[in-house]
Amino acid sequence: MSHRQILEALSGLLLVLFVAMISGTIVSVALPQIIGALDGTQSQYTWVITASLLAATASTPIWGKLADLFSKKLLLQISIVIFMVSSLACGFAQNTGQLIAFRALQGLGMGALQILVQVVLAAMITPKQRGRYNGYLGAVMAVATVAGPLLGGLIADTSWLGWRWCFFIAVPFTAIAFVLLHKTLHVVTVRRPDTSVDYAGATLIAAGVSILLIWITFVGNSFDWISWQTAVIAGGGVLVLAAATWVESRVKEPVVPLHIVRRRTPALAILASLAVGMAMFGGAVFLGQYFQIGRGYSPTEAGLLTIPLMLGVLLSSTISGRLVSRSGHVKPYIVTGAIVLTLGFLGLSTIDHETSLVLVSGGMLLVGIGVGMSMQNLVLAIQNTVPLRELGAASGAVTFFRSLGGTFGVSVLGAVLANRVAAGIAEGFAKAGIQPSGSSGGSLNLAALPEAARTVVRAAYGDATGHIFLVSAGISVVGVVATLFLKPTKLRDSLDLPDAPKADERELRPAGEALT
Repeated sequence: MSHRQILEALSGLLLVLFVAMISGTIVSVALPQIIGALDGTQSQYTWVITASLLAATASTPIWGKLADLFSKKLLLQISIVIFMVSSLACGFAQNTGQLIAFRALQGLGMGALQILVQVVLAAMITPKQRGRYNGYLGAVMAVATVAGPLLGGLIADTSWLGWRWCFFIAVPFTAIAFVLLHKTLHVVTVRRPDTSVDYAGATLIAAGVSILLIWITFVGNSFDWISWQTAVIAGGGVLVLAAATWVESRVKEPVVPLHIVRRRTPALAILASLAVGMAMFGGAVFLGQYFQIGRGYSPTEAGLLTIPLMLGVLLSSTISGRLVSRSGHVKPYIVTGAIVLTLGFLGLSTIDHETSLVLVSGGMLLVGIGVGMSMQNLVLAIQNTVPLRELGAASGAVTFFRSLGGTFGVSVLGAVLANRVAAGIAEGFAKAGIQPSGSSGGSLNLAALPEAARTVVRAAYGDATGHIFLVSAGISVVGVVATLFLKPTKLRDSLDLPDAPKADERELRPAGEALT
């Protein structure tokens, strides 16, 4: 595609990405009010996020594989429709159970949009030049994450709109994106009828991850870490994932291509992506809750207070993307981002319900810079090592593990937070001489609590938040080590590897030939 054609299609792709990102950030700030209105608990709060992440995680490799087999444009349009319908359903949810179910459906669309935008972009632009365009992607993601909390807070605080419009607002954006892409996106379709999609592997992966997430949610509360329930649930999840690995090693077209994952650069990039996933999802989710429940700010104020996190992503992704394209080297920026990310988590691990907002803002800024420098560049590092025929599968693999990191991150951090909050509330009630009612320690509907109890709950949430970021800092250290061992390579100037098989030349035909 020519530069003009790329820019025209890019407008639609960026809008699609904006829609997917803003849907998560709008909800992250409004979620305390949403769960309070639906009379939900901390576990349900976590599962509203986890359900969408899990669905996106399980489906991302399938979308990536389908992009290698069928029309990328058609798949993108299908995913937009799924996202639009599920957003409407979420807005009409009447209880937390319905909301969790509809969020899972929305996750299917979110997973598709995240991977297909990257696959389509990679099919149009060489890896070296892709750094600049990835900077645009990072900038749009940052704008969405900055605008999302502000917009979500304003919507939640506006009486004539209400929190349901946090979901309805995505519908007009998706409709515009659909029309733009229909008119501007033209990519070559490669039809390979001899291939198949590994639905069995995808089902086993989703089942195994779901079982482990259920165990994480209930362990420590409903049963002990060392108990027969842990042995059955956690052991069962591990066995199901082992079966998934066995299936993936034997099918012709695996959902997660093990031959790619076993290579040095993809393996290390995937390991680092787990830490980035935790930062990207966990930070936005629990910081919004910290400001509203732990510090007593309104949704709009909470959105404003998260700006340093989003500003860091915006600046670092844009600047690092251009520097990567200029230099042709990606490792230095990934390593730097991982280190800055760890420092940001360490700073946030010191916060409580009375910490200076300047210190909190500084920690968020560092986390944002770390995410912006490493997130898209890790995808680029993997894309640079694979031939064009494996582009969708490789992109899907790194996005899958990044989403998996976010899914487990939100679940683990949510479980840690719930346990710390429960202990803090019990201790605070005992000191204040308050007799807890059946819902005082579990419901997030603070308006229904007496003033004395509400003060104890706020302090418990504010003090417990620092502990979850200490856990995040420990995990991000693993990401730093992984990035240090990445092999320094020069980004290639061609779409395909120099030694790619001749059979793949059919994928390099000019745009406009065999369009779908």
